[in-house]
Amino acid sequence: MHNSSRLVKGRPRHHLLMNPGDMAARGLGEGGLVTVRSPAGELTVEASATPDLMPGTVSLPHGYGHDLPGVRLSVARRVRGSSVNALTDPRLLDQVSGTAVLNGVPVTVERCR
Repeated sequence: MHNSSRLVKGRPRHHLLMNPGDMAARGLGEGGLVTVRSPAGELTVEASATPDLMPGTVSLPHGYGHDLPGVRLSVARRVRGSSVNALTDPRLLDQVSGTAVLNGVPVTVERCR
């Protein structure tokens, strides 16, 4: 859906969403750059506050990070954002369904230096 100009216009939606208290505790402002790390990898992305998330949780919208070599999605390549896949471990599988673990990934968040 990020390869359609009609669907990607408007306000940026690629930010890491965080509870306002968690942002304040880290000295983060709206749109500030953060480093998000998991056991599988790390990425840098802008952060935005939302009271819709419980303290201690974050949400990174999926479907961004198309600016890699070889990607042939002309519109999506121009849309900023990081791929949440950089934080997930493809070797970890849900014990019940056998699918990749895409939720509940433990991460740390800190302001970029």
